[in-house]
Amino acid sequence: MIKKANTDYPIHELIENRWSPYKFLPDRLVPKEDLFSLLEAARWAPSSYNEQPWRFIIAPREQTEEFEKLLSCLVKANQEWAKNASVLMLGITHLTFDRNGKENKAAMHDLGASVSHLSFEATTRGISVHQMIGIDPQKAREGYAIPENFEALIAIAIGYPDSNETANDTLAIRDRTPRVRKTISEVVFFKEWGSAFI
Repeated sequence: MIKKANTDYPIHELIENRWSPYKFLPDRLVPKEDLFSLLEAARWAPSSYNEQPWRFIIAPREQTEEFEKLLSCLVKANQEWAKNASVLMLGITHLTFDRNGKENKAAMHDLGASVSHLSFEATTRGISVHQMIGIDPQKAREGYAIPENFEALIAIAIGYPDSNETANDTLAIRDRTPRVRKTISEVVFFKEWGSAFI
């Protein structure tokens, strides 16, 4: 299924075609070489002072015990659909700078940039990525011995979208819903807050 964005201005096709499905094909696994390319793309994201504050815990579905462990860190609503992904990951961020121990206020932003790189690389390969904030950070911390100055922030589901156009369950209908975004004038201001740039 392709859910091309209906853009107001021309953008790269990778951005037009990237979307986050809820329905994944449960019997199709992401090849290991593709997975490593996604991780390599994430590795090369920009970050404040080149700190690279992102960390990931990964669980491919074929590693059943580890997959179930990571799945259990998601809230129940997300477990229902993410269980069909090929790979699950936790996105973790380092809250302090290695260089001086001070708070890294860009850490969450930089984790997002890293996952964006991963998502765009996935799109080039016909693979889909769905990020979710609905996790149990404390369960993740305890289960994976995450240090105190790191925070589990998101989970990431990776796989191939289920393109069954006739399915009528709630998630399939949600996946077929057109992509929408606020207009540029709603989010980009000029001179003062709320004054649209265009």
